[in-house]
Amino acid sequence: MTKFSKIIAVFSISIFLSASLFAQAITTASAYFKTISDYYASLKDYEATVEIIADKKEMAGRVSYKRPNLLRIDFDNPENQVIVFNGDLLTVYLPEASAVLLQNVQTDNSGASVATAQGLSLLSRYYTVAYEIGQEPVPLENGSDEKVIKLVLYPRNTAEAFRFIKIAINPNTKLLRKVEAATKKGEVFSFNFMDYKLNSDITDQRFIYEAPSSANNYNNFLFSE
Repeated sequence: MTKFSKIIAVFSISIFLSASLFAQAITTASAYFKTISDYYASLKDYEATVEIIADKKEMAGRVSYKRPNLLRIDFDNPENQVIVFNGDLLTVYLPEASAVLLQNVQTDNSGASVATAQGLSLLSRYYTVAYEIGQEPVPLENGSDEKVIKLVLYPRNTAEAFRFIKIAINPNTKLLRKVEAATKKGEVFSFNFMDYKLNSDITDQRFIYEAPSSANNYNNFLFSE
């Protein structure tokens, strides 16, 4: 219902479903990005703990993803908040507002399509991919013992929503570790992923969600003021 909720919902879809990124042979950044795509395309499903900092507001929960485009995030902070995408309908439950935000999504031109190899191809078309520091693993943060490979994506034109998207990859597990993006207005969104569980045969039922009947529904929320 708020601009903040819209950005979180859209960016979550784009990031979690586009998380098709990771590789082995490191050559050019774009080649690395392509091999990452191939690895994630091979995964049937995954779950992970996610910590989100959205323009200085902290959030946390558990994300579930199933190929090709099913997504659910159950939040611990804010408690009981839920984001679900079933391939057609994006649902955001905001318990503090007793509100359900609903949006039908066309996956052929939405961020959700980035979950496919074709979607990543589109991402590469609209953003250039480079190594942020170099091809070798570097500390995730200053003073950290955890080593990652860092990529940075810059928009090819001014129409894109983000000034840059930074991606940190665990070179051993080939899994997304951190994503950070900055809007043109200077808002920064950060996603930290931990405790992955891969290919656990998540059922489609996981992505069926019924919000409390007492909540107010708001349709077409992405395009409303």
